[in-house]
Amino acid sequence: MSELVDPAGLADKLAAPFNAIVCRHRAALMPMLGGSEAAALAALANDEAVRKVAVFCYPLLPGIMRLALKEHTFVNFVMNNRQKLLVRLTTEPAATAG
Repeated sequence: MSELVDPAGLADKLAAPFNAIVCRHRAALMPMLGGSEAAALAALANDEAVRKVAVFCYPLLPGIMRLALKEHTFVNFVMNNRQKLLVRLTTEPAATAG
């Protein structure tokens, strides 16, 4: 049997919900990566810090995604795509209303 999960398709389907979680929970995620943008950039090389972020974010995914995607698959996806996915944590957030 061939691979069950298409990596390119997975990236397309998870990027938007993950980015929404990162933007919404930035204040809770930043301490896991060191607290500042500079520390967060350095923490992207730290597997344990990135794993903490992924484990924190998994329960915040939409329920249907959690049913289709096991936590270890999601964590591996975040670990393998950390630079693209966590860029929102390492840049200044856009001004938001209320």
